[in-house]
Amino acid sequence: MSATPCPDFTLPSTGDASFTLSSAPKLLVLYFYPKDNTPGCSNEAAAFRDLYPAFRAAGAEVVGISRDSLKSHENFRARFELPFALLSDSDETVCTLFDVIKMKNMYGKQVRGIERSTFLIGRDGAIAAEWRKVKVPGHAEQVLEAVKAL
Repeated sequence: MSATPCPDFTLPSTGDASFTLSSAPKLLVLYFYPKDNTPGCSNEAAAFRDLYPAFRAAGAEVVGISRDSLKSHENFRARFELPFALLSDSDETVCTLFDVIKMKNMYGKQVRGIERSTFLIGRDGAIAAEWRKVKVPGHAEQVLEAVKAL
């Protein structure tokens, strides 16, 4: 199986910083989520938060990405005491690179939105694993197992 190289990108990050993939730690969990402060996204963020020490012990960093503003991200991060950065992709550039913008049904209407997806970037800078159409319960644990297997 040949690894898919991960496209490089730079996005504004919480903590008044910017995040560039090529400068990131060599083992990276990149998770895309639809919206700050919604039930599924809050549960997903809390799961990654609770397992964050285990991800770090395994040598991986965790980063969340959505289309929300940095202000929204800062509030969400503070509310849930998230120890990892959240990136703002307001113009959908990175969402498009990873093909996570999909048409979804919301209350009977078709809307464009982020399909909950997670990518594990390996030490070689390639995508080592990906999860699409993620269901939140147990997902962070699955990702952690994949990190430990690398």
